[in-house]
Amino acid sequence: MEGKEEDVKLGANKFPERQPIGTSAQTHKDYKEPPPAPLFEPGELTSWSFYRAGIAEFIATFLFLYITILTVMGVNRTTSKCASVGIQGIAWAFGGTIFALVYSTAGISGGHINPAVTFGLFLARKLSLTRAVFYIVMQTLGAIAGAGVVKGFQKNQYELLGGGANLVNHGYTKGDGLGAEIVGTFVLVYTVFSATDAKRNARDSHVPILAPLPIGFAVFLVHLATIPITGTGINPARSLGAAIVYNKEHAWDDHVMDLLGWTIHWCCSCCYLPPDSHQGHSFQVQELIFFNLSTFKLVSHSPFLVSSSPP
Repeated sequence: MEGKEEDVKLGANKFPERQPIGTSAQTHKDYKEPPPAPLFEPGELTSWSFYRAGIAEFIATFLFLYITILTVMGVNRTTSKCASVGIQGIAWAFGGTIFALVYSTAGISGGHINPAVTFGLFLARKLSLTRAVFYIVMQTLGAIAGAGVVKGFQKNQYELLGGGANLVNHGYTKGDGLGAEIVGTFVLVYTVFSATDAKRNARDSHVPILAPLPIGFAVFLVHLATIPITGTGINPARSLGAAIVYNKEHAWDDHVMDLLGWTIHWCCSCCYLPPDSHQGHSFQVQELIFFNLSTFKLVSHSPFLVSSSPP
């Protein structure tokens, strides 16, 4: 008993003050949060790393479109889905490609490969407006180039098999496609923010994590859920590149819905619609002008209208 009393006294002398526990013990951060990025950073324009990051985004998006569009065309070419990789294979192609490309470019540009991710990180002050705009431009150009190379290799097959463009499939309305794209993009961006959170290293240091892995799995799962609805966009550059090169009216109409989803959603919710016009709303953008790559003509869509099919 005397030995135990000595141990107690020794412990009391060694730790004379009561130690805080729980949330009260978290007085100092055990992680370093990077400072918010400035809105405009002029010094970036003279830095080689800035342009190197843009080139990395261009190449990554180029490869992303090239691999995934060929996969989609391969599935559409077969009469039986059992004779190809099917929807699961398409989802694996998208998710696996994102995993590989994010892992390869994370140390150079951050591995965005998606304007939605870039825009979300800009809103969170993770990168400047200058870098965000540059990334989005390079991602879009890379997507157009990737789809263009596929069309150059297989022009007839490309036109015949849809060119990997996103379309709202039969049996679904524009609203269904809009909701699927909003939720799918949210899942992706949420995963990106969670996997790259600076607090994770301190809070979950016992759980080793490779950030590109959950991001790739998020892309895979979203594609499994939304391929039957829209073919899965969740990436404005991927949808825009395929729409520009494929260049069909249906693809453009559905792509505009994908890009301007939030704007159309809020505009339409504020507009009065007759009670019997709840079926088959068709959204078109006001004076959308796009460049026809095959005939070199400017084509203009009809003005913005909200039409409804008869009940």
